[in-house]
Amino acid sequence: MLALRGEAEAHGAMIALKTPVIAGRAAERGLVIETGGPAPMRITAALIVNAAGLGAQALARSVAAMPADKIPPLHLAKGNYFSLSGRSPFSRLIYPMPTPGGLGVHLTLDLAGRAKFGPDVEWVDAIDYHVDPKRAASFYAAIRTCWPDLPDGALQPGYAGIRPKIARPGGSSANFLIQMEKDQGVSGLINLFGIESPGLTASLAIADWVARRV
Repeated sequence: MLALRGEAEAHGAMIALKTPVIAGRAAERGLVIETGGPAPMRITAALIVNAAGLGAQALARSVAAMPADKIPPLHLAKGNYFSLSGRSPFSRLIYPMPTPGGLGVHLTLDLAGRAKFGPDVEWVDAIDYHVDPKRAASFYAAIRTCWPDLPDGALQPGYAGIRPKIARPGGSSANFLIQMEKDQGVSGLINLFGIESPGLTASLAIADWVARRV
């Protein structure tokens, strides 16, 4: 990520951290964006790409001209991880069959060879990255389908992430949603909704796709 940031800045990009978007409105050419934070500012831009992840829907709603019916619902799919105490007995990644909403509890390894298991899928109503130790029970059951010798007490709560889903199981199977001007009618605005964890892997491809259409 640092390399990508360095390359962007070398080509004229500016990074403004802790600068939340408060409001947006149509201008003669593009959009006027009001920002907050320690150094509030007003920016007039010919093109705005809304790639705010979990905050994409809220950012879109802050743009005065954005039609409310074009903003998809936001469903929070929390993925919990548990780490293995001690060194992993495995040297490769292990993936089960996918489950509704995710890839199932799989084994990955960090650079030190330590194992972590996850994510599961926990539908939540608010952003909360706390890992409930009680969820370990379902992890033991899932892991033992491929590693029956997993000892009791070997798992420790790790960390969690939250995916910005635009559909829940049983409904649409849609995930990534890229809205161009022709899709929502706002000149100078491109919305990226539902860009969940695979979106980081695909971020350069998504950026290339968008860039070739503006």
